Amino acid sequence: MFPEVGRATVSVLERLGHDVVFPAEQTCCGQMHLNSGYAAEAARLARRFEDVFGEFDAVVSPSSSCAGTLREHYGLTNVHELSMFLVGELETEDVGARFPHRVTYHPTCHSLRVARVGDAPYRLLRQVDGLELVELGRGRECCGFGGTFAVKNAETSSAILADKCDEVEATGAEYCAALDPSCLLQIGGGLSRRSSAVRPIHLAEILAAT
Repeated sequence: MFPEVGRATVSVLERLGHDVVFPAEQTCCGQMHLNSGYAAEAARLARRFEDVFGEFDAVVSPSSSCAGTLREHYGLTNVHELSMFLVGELETEDVGARFPHRVTYHPTCHSLRVARVGDAPYRLLRQVDGLELVELGRGRECCGFGGTFAVKNAETSSAILADKCDEVEATGAEYCAALDPSCLLQIGGGLSRRSSAVRPIHLAEILAAT
């Protein structure tokens, strides 16, 4: 649903001198199945994931929910969320990006509590040339997506989303950045429905900008 995020991730990694391979036979990591109670099916997908990616030095994902699931639930420690890989593994904070806009950052639930990326996204954003980073009020609160939660509990999800959109708009930012496309889909939809001028953007897209 967000091919531009994958392309941006490749662009950043190649700019830093790495060879990026995209195995065409890869499938879902199994997180959606695990969240819905299908543990056996999720485990089969995780094993398939390990078979497909086992030969590579590192597996980098622009999704903290996918990376967190594979690392924390299945012990695949060669899987890294993008910001953690850049800051933690490559010890790089300045990737040569330029993005002259006012940006606020939404720390997603999985990035905080499963992948535990810490301050890596902030450290990367602060090094982007021209970017003004503004703090998001009540930033650690959920956006209301929560995987299938948004479908099964639509009214509650919408109420949580409304609070998040209020806080995003209050920053005066042009863009709301995050690590998970699912949360950007949720927040972007909420902002669009209220005809907001704020646009959702993935961290990888900012880092790929020059």
